Amino acid sequence: MRTRFFLLLFVFPAFVLDAQVDFNSYFLDKTMRVDYHHVGGKSEERLTLDKVYQEGPWPGSIVNLVDTLNLGEYMLRVFDLKTGILLYSRGFNNVFHEWQTTAEAGRGVWKTFHESVRFPFPRREVQMTINRRDRAQVFREVFSTVINPADPTVVITGAQHPGFEIVTLMDNGHRHRNVDILILGDGYARDESDKFKADAKHFNDVMFETSPFRERRKDFNVRAMCVISPESGVNIPDRNIWKNNTLGSTYNTFGSPRYILTEENRILRNIAATAPYDFLCILVNDDRYGGGGIYQLYTTTYVNEKNAGQEWQRDYVYVHEFGHSFAGLADEYYSASTGYDEFYPEGIEPSEPNITRLMNPPDVKWRHLVTPGTDIPTDWGKEEYDGLRGKLMQLDRLADDYYEKRDPIMQRGKDILSNPELLGKVGAFEGAGYVSEGMYRPSLDCRMFSLGLVDFCPVCRAAIERQIDFYAE
Repeated sequence: MRTRFFLLLFVFPAFVLDAQVDFNSYFLDKTMRVDYHHVGGKSEERLTLDKVYQEGPWPGSIVNLVDTLNLGEYMLRVFDLKTGILLYSRGFNNVFHEWQTTAEAGRGVWKTFHESVRFPFPRREVQMTINRRDRAQVFREVFSTVINPADPTVVITGAQHPGFEIVTLMDNGHRHRNVDILILGDGYARDESDKFKADAKHFNDVMFETSPFRERRKDFNVRAMCVISPESGVNIPDRNIWKNNTLGSTYNTFGSPRYILTEENRILRNIAATAPYDFLCILVNDDRYGGGGIYQLYTTTYVNEKNAGQEWQRDYVYVHEFGHSFAGLADEYYSASTGYDEFYPEGIEPSEPNITRLMNPPDVKWRHLVTPGTDIPTDWGKEEYDGLRGKLMQLDRLADDYYEKRDPIMQRGKDILSNPELLGKVGAFEGAGYVSEGMYRPSLDCRMFSLGLVDFCPVCRAAIERQIDFYAE
């Protein structure tokens, strides 16, 4: 295998970057997985090749091979080595990018993350590149390597079936014409397989009771894999709880108690390789509120709600986090604490479809969906809403009259977010993406803004449907 470092954008003509190619001319109906190590600190990164795998049948579209969605911080591109034709591309995010914005990275620490990209198995040599957005949001190459699919020293047969049971929850047709979701359990002991199956069915039902997934149900196949862990539960570092859970899911990611990720990428990918999938959802067998979702990587969700009557919270998390991993949606809230330091730098327009810096008002990027007559930016009562949040923080949670004082404040906040003159309209509402000022969201309220079972706003819904269309064609 030869590794080359040069900018393919200067080698191949621009027209090859957009055209879709004939699948059967360049690919076999199998999956190639390329694993690599992502190493770096706050302002530097290096990628080094690990291994190349041959996995099972290709699960994705054979029509839409070249990415037209323009989502993600990174972009995988696969070129035919002989002709320079762009065969395949996909935008994606990763844990490394998020970690770069943490205080730990800011202190000069370097870390290594194991990552994977997947694409149809090529018939002949290809040039694979990984590209990252610069400050102008243009993708620039950060890694390049030549892969020969016929070379037995570099292409390794994928992991064998580990014996975990696979249950089909929805089957709506061929994998090439549907979105394939694989739900995996983490922290489920051997005697909890029935619990996992019930949990998987529950969350899948929740997903497809939510618009626009409900209306597009026939465009999805969903399978659940009963991954068995030696111990029940997952890691909770701030409680000094450490479990032998197979997928390595862990709370306290980047110091945030509720953020659940796993850094055991190779294990996750080897296990998942035994079933066709486009998107992965991990159900975490614990009762602490939490989850996570990274575009084109995976979703995590806690499944056990310990507070009676609050079961809706886990349902909210599952769908909200899937919005991140499936459609590349950003968090629209701005009040909750995170482990990030300036995740969205000033002066740079985010790539996510549902937040904007609004640097050229009234020209907002979702202008085709703006409700006629709506001011840009849109006044929504933010000053009063933020004042209510301040009052809540000043209350003594241990005082006898805490709930008596809290409830009217919370009710007024709900009233602001249900203003009938603004509800359902699309404009530019200040406060989004962990930023209180200078960042805007499309609507007054949305599943990506409020902790509640509200609908996706029109902009988020359009982004979800665009992703479905891309995979289901």
